[in-house]
This record gives sequence, structure tokens and C-alpha cells, in this order.
Amino acid sequence: MGHGEKGRPHKKHKSSAKEEQRSTFVEDDDGYFGDEVDDDLRDGEGKKRDFSKLELKPDHANRPLWACADGRIFLETFSPLYKQAYDFLIAIAEPVCRPESMHEYNLTPHSLYAAVSVGLETETIIAVLNKLSKTKLPKEMIDFIHGSTANYGKVKLVLKKNRYFVESPFPEVLKNLLKDEVISRARITSEGLQGNDGFTISKSMGEMGNSHDGLLNEAELAAAAEEKETHSFEIDPSQVENVKQRCLPNALNYPMLEEYDFRNDTVNPDLDMELKPQAQPRPYQEKSLSKMFGNGRARSGIIVLPCGAGKSLVGVSAASRIKKSCLCLATNAVSVDQWAFQFKLWSTIREDQICRFTSDSKERFRGNAGVVVTTYNMVAFGGKRSEESEKIIEEIRNREWGLLLMDEVHVVPAHMFRKVISITKSHCKLGLTATLVREDERITDLNFLIGPKLYEANWLDLVKGGFIANVQCAEVWCPMTKEFFAEYLKKENSKKKQALYVMNPNKFRACEFLIRFHEQQRGDKIIVFADNLFALTEYAMKLRKPMIYGATSHVERTKILEAFKTSRDVNTIFLSKVGDNSIDIPEANVIIQISSHAGSRRQEAQRLGRILRAKGKLQDRMAGGKEEYNAFFYSLVSTDTQEMYYSTKRQQFLIDQGYSFKVITSLPPPDSGPDLSYHRLEDQLSLLSKVLSAGDDAVGLEQLEEDADDIALHKGRRSMGSMSAMSGANGMVYMEYRTGRKLAGQGQIKSNKPKDPAKRHFLFKRRYG
Repeated sequence: MGHGEKGRPHKKHKSSAKEEQRSTFVEDDDGYFGDEVDDDLRDGEGKKRDFSKLELKPDHANRPLWACADGRIFLETFSPLYKQAYDFLIAIAEPVCRPESMHEYNLTPHSLYAAVSVGLETETIIAVLNKLSKTKLPKEMIDFIHGSTANYGKVKLVLKKNRYFVESPFPEVLKNLLKDEVISRARITSEGLQGNDGFTISKSMGEMGNSHDGLLNEAELAAAAEEKETHSFEIDPSQVENVKQRCLPNALNYPMLEEYDFRNDTVNPDLDMELKPQAQPRPYQEKSLSKMFGNGRARSGIIVLPCGAGKSLVGVSAASRIKKSCLCLATNAVSVDQWAFQFKLWSTIREDQICRFTSDSKERFRGNAGVVVTTYNMVAFGGKRSEESEKIIEEIRNREWGLLLMDEVHVVPAHMFRKVISITKSHCKLGLTATLVREDERITDLNFLIGPKLYEANWLDLVKGGFIANVQCAEVWCPMTKEFFAEYLKKENSKKKQALYVMNPNKFRACEFLIRFHEQQRGDKIIVFADNLFALTEYAMKLRKPMIYGATSHVERTKILEAFKTSRDVNTIFLSKVGDNSIDIPEANVIIQISSHAGSRRQEAQRLGRILRAKGKLQDRMAGGKEEYNAFFYSLVSTDTQEMYYSTKRQQFLIDQGYSFKVITSLPPPDSGPDLSYHRLEDQLSLLSKVLSAGDDAVGLEQLEEDADDIALHKGRRSMGSMSAMSGANGMVYMEYRTGRKLAGQGQIKSNKPKDPAKRHFLFKRRYG
């Protein structure tokens, strides 16, 4: 799960019992199997692969995609069948890179698990891929699809009366699961078991799946209604996460089916709420909901939509369909207020049926069912609480929630936030995010914490449809002044490096120029982002603009945001990283980023998302054409500093979505002169002195709740090549430098010969021998 995940098929799986029937299922006359794949295609990871020997079908020009033996799929976006092919691929594969003309996808065990979870059968996946592919499907791909989907649906995780049960109609499958040490330890044994194997046996009515042939006849209906024996055992609620993890495709390969038959749930009280008539979901929102509500049941999983594309309406629509108590989790108090407002805006829920639970607001709903909107921190907090808070949190823990709705779900893998999953008990979990990406590789944990990815929209398609803003992305290069650069290069200023390149006077002047231009000449609303609190304060005070950071009170935040949305006098606000997630500011259409958190791809996309909400009337947006930009994203970078490297890395997620960055090297214009701050050398030196005299703590990054994703930004990671590497450079920068090897041979400088092993530090002995 997540962009760029490399879970490719490297080993062959044993075929299932259905293998004999494969040839009879496919309507396409083309055979599944191409010629034996050349050994060049089976080289290890990281080696270039030559697919030129794949055999093309006679009518390959009419088919939109290539399917390769290593699990990669390439889709032509200019094909007449693009829309249908995209809808299919996004259901079965992970998007790796989606520029304008060609998309790259990757089949993984988790993506295929997601495909069968939304009702796609194994043979259907193979047949449709074969129909769309320009080449014959490689045998490796077919075996991989069978191996990844054969066991799905054999095991269910069911919540009954606040107790978790692992169910299956196949007792031998449960026996296999209990051979695993983790699952065996999680089992709770109880008296009165009916089966010889110690399993609880119950009778259940057979399910009637989706029929591809229209209406079922009476005989089929009677067969479907037969009673079936279901075997189950109970597990410890605190071990649910571990049990689900052990059942994933990369472990025991019995992915747990989590579906909620909410219409037949007579135990939990119904919540009287419907969508209002004016709430009309857009086509992609309807499609995402259809993936969640198949076969009359609610599936747990994740929906990925760009910021500004209407994730809130999707969440409210899901709660309105289930009509049971809903626990909605957000990242901060401002977002809690916004979610409560969205529920009231789009649904008919009564005022007394929705409540907020934050440090400032501790409300309760009336009646047996309702909606609680709170933050991850409020639920996961393990310290001492007030008496009132303790009562509310106990109610949250003891209630069976119909829907657990999680905003910005990419934060859930963080150690503190994932406690929420084990503390609360819910029948269905829905995660919403725009950026299913993390730097610490924990994004795959969401497969067992919540569920598979159900749907992901393509950003550029929504831009073309006028559903989100058309953003011009620009990287503004700001040369360091020689005084600042001289200090930047000094070893003793290593802890102040970021403050020096952020407070670069040329960057300040570029920021001031952009603010004046967009405020005075275009009448735009501007957000300036800075992770460095020292810089945030200096910029905001010098330019006399309001700012919001971690220590800003909730009341003051709300006041500033309201003034920004409604007042003509407040057109620019400064935000720290607290503004990255969950703050809805639809009026903003310009982002200026003066400092950031290392190479975080997620942060770059989240900040762009603050201005992605569609601007103007729909007909104007549709008529505008691709070049009519109505939002602007500027990333200000000090040249020849570490910031250049980070900037390139941060942009990778957006580039994979099809965005391009224009480089601007002449801001502010040479004729701007004394109109802008820090024109005189004396002012620049005064600013430099202020930076150098500040304490190391004062010039550091803002410290919020620690997320391992942030820590991982500073660690090395293995990576594989993809379509973005086809240009050859793969993100590298050409630089000339002298190694000194030649001069060392001439005796002009000290040789770089490695030290005597006996004199090396013990940590390096293993590496050098």
C-alpha cells in the first residue's frame, strides 16, 4: 500500500484447484500464456529489465496497457479505453507514477487483496487484464494473482457484543491459524464450546453474492438460503492488531474479511440521519463509496482523494448510509470543529446527536446513538484525566461503534495514534487521506490496522474535470548573500544552518515581493508556511501579518482563520506545521513555503492541498483549459545549500501525480530596489547578527507530537527504480568536484588512504574488515 511500494512477484505460487478451469473462463480468444520469458526478465531487483521480446497481439494498437512479468503495468492515458482501464487498474494495483501521458502501476499482494475485497474474482482480474494488455499475460503474473487471492474470504473478523471472534466455514483453516504462536496466544478459551476442535459452531444463512448473469432462479435462491455451519474462536481485543497482521498475504496469507452487515444489526441502535437533498456526491465520490458498500455491506478500508476534493462529504455519506453511532477522529481541535460543521452541513443529524470531545469542549450526545468528533490524542492519551474526561473516554471505549471514521489516516501508523485502534471497538473502519505515503515505510501497516485501499482518485483527471484547482507549482531559487553563506559554511554554525538559509535576505525579499504582488495586483489570499519558528516569527513580525503555530490557543486560531476567510484586511497568514493537516481554508489560492521539514513528500503534498479546493464557477473552470492556472504554489529555496537537496526529494510525490515545477531564478526583479526589506547591507548584517546570537533551541524546528515518520526522514532507505528513472539520472544532480587522488600521488596533499584497521573505531571495522 502507498505510492511506490515494491511488493513485486519474485516467487511462483502454488496453483489453486480452480486452475483447471482457467481456459474456459476467458472470453478473449488470445491465450493467457506468452512464450517462455527470457532469463533477462528474471534478474534480481535493481537490474534493468528488457521487455522488448514480449509478443505483441495483432490488435495491440487498440489496447491501452502493457503487462510485464515483474508485476509492473504501464497504461497509455491517450487511449480511448483509458477511463475504463484506469478504474480497473486502480482497483487491482498500486499507482507508482502518473504523469500526463503514461501511468505506471505495480501489482502487489496487498493491492490484489484490496481487489478481491471489493468483489473482483480472481478469474475476472486475469480475464480483464488479458483483454486490455497489448501483450500476452506472462505466466508469472497469472501465478502471482492466483497465489495472492486464493485464500481471501475464508476467514472473517467479527465483533459481537464487544467481543472479537475469528470465524470461518472451514475448521481446517482455523486449525492452521492456531498453529501460529501469535494467534494461539491471543485466543480466549471459554466454556460450552460445541465442536470437537474446541470451536464455537453456529448456523448462518448462506450469502447471495453479485450475479453476473442477472436474476437468480428459484433453485439458486433456495441453495443460497441453506444454513451453513460457521466455526469460530474468540480472541483478546488487545491482540486484534497482531492477529490481523499475522493473517496478511506476506505472512500466513489468510487476509481477514471485515464486513459489517449494518442493515441486519439489531443489537446496536439506529441513528436517524440522512444526506440532505443539496448534498450531491460527485462521480468519483460515488465511485469511492460504491467500493465501500458492495453486496449491501460496509467494508473497512481506505479512500484516497486529493485535498479539496471532498473527503468530508464521503465520510458523512458513509455515516449516513450505515446509520449507527459514529466515532470521527481528526488531528487537531480546529479540524474537530470543521468535521462537526460538515456533519451538520451535509446531513439531517440533530444538534443534540453530535458532540465534540476536545480539551476545551466536552460534550455528550443525547439518546442511544450519535456522532462523537474528537482527536487521536484525546483517545490515545495515557496520562491522568479529569473526572469528566474519564467518564467520556470510558463511554467511547465501551460502546460498539458502527463506524470509526479516521481523517488524515496516514498518521495512524505512528506509535501513539495506533493505540486508538485497539482502544475503540468498531464494526467498520474508514480511513480518509490525500497522501498515502510515509517516509518510515509504515504505510503498509494500514492494511491490518484499518483495511485495504478501496479507491484512489487521479489528481490530474480531477483538475481536467474542474473538481480541484489547477495549480502552477514553482521553485524559486534565492542566492545566499555572501555574508550569510560564509557563516553557513562554518563548522561551528552546524546547528544554525537551517536558520541561516531560511533567513537568507534574498529569500525574505522574494517572499515579500510575492506577497505584495498577489495581494495588490491579484487580490489573492496567501498562506506562508514555515517549520522554523524563529523564521516564522521574524517574517510575520517584520511584514506585520498574523501567525498560527503550536502554542497558539484554539480561540485565537479560530479568530485568525475566520478573519482570513471573511475580512478584506487580512489577506496573508503565516502558519507553522500545525497547518499541514486538516485545516480547511477554501479561500486561499496562494502558498509560499519558506521552510519545511527535511525531505517529507507528504508535507509538500499536504501543503499544496491547502489551495486545491476548486475556485470559481464550474463552467468557468471547465472552459478555462489546462493552462488557466487559478492557484499558485511557491517553494522558496536558498541555492547552494542543503535545502536544494531536500526540495528535490520533497517534490517527488507531486511529480508522481503528474505535477511539474517551474524554476524561477529572478525574484525579486532587479528593479525592485529599496521598496523591499533588507536592501541595505547594514540591515542584512543586523539580521545575521540576530540569527547567530539566538540560542540553538530558539532557531530549531517546531516540536509537535513525535511521529516516527519524521524521524525516518533523516535515515537511509533502500529504494528501487521505476518509470521515473527512465531518464537515466533518477533524481541525481550533476556536480564537478576534485577527489584529490591525482594530487595525492604527486605528494601535494595528504593521501586519502584508509587508516590502519587497528586504529579504526570499532563501528567501522565490520565495514572495512
